[in-house]
Amino acid sequence: MRSRAAPRLRGRLPPFVAAPLLAAVLLVVAGGPQASGAAAASVGAGSAPAVWTWPIAAPHPVARGYLAPPTPYGAGHRGIDIRAPAGAEVRAPADGVVHFAGFVVDRPVLSVQHAGGVLSSFEPVSTPLHAGDVVHRGDVIGVVLAGHCDPGPCLHLGARVDGAYVNPLLFLGGVPPAVLYPTRTREAHARGCAVAYALLRRSAETCV
Repeated sequence: MRSRAAPRLRGRLPPFVAAPLLAAVLLVVAGGPQASGAAAASVGAGSAPAVWTWPIAAPHPVARGYLAPPTPYGAGHRGIDIRAPAGAEVRAPADGVVHFAGFVVDRPVLSVQHAGGVLSSFEPVSTPLHAGDVVHRGDVIGVVLAGHCDPGPCLHLGARVDGAYVNPLLFLGGVPPAVLYPTRTREAHARGCAVAYALLRRSAETCV
């Protein structure tokens, strides 16, 4: 699992990744942010194609969905909470290099850098990995720990594109029908998605 020969991850996304992911971003920018709670638990028939694989084995129900904060430091939910028992294996959703493995305040966090400035993060997890370790899609990268969600446990999955938080369901193919939110929340979500859109549009140009 561990290797120090890190692949080149900067630059364009592969066309087979960029095209479906661009479609997903466009859908979310048009439709608004992901609902929280029960509305996030299933994937609709009109969902965009998946780019990542789920880090938790099926049925991986979503206990709480993504909610963009109104400002970079405002309240929100910068990821999704996936129901999973303590000790459940966490798998890499795509190829990448471990960016961080350790504690953030009192939370054990693992983050993985993927191609195109995309970063995935997982908490709370126990992992044997270290920064710089290469991981491949489907590799076991840790196990879920208790302490997140009530009642719990669950895995918090985050996604960032060039540092801006976006809805992880963009990459998992789980973008549901549009849900209306206060204007301030929708604008914050759109700012995050705009970063993804700009990056993916440049990448998608290689396949048109």
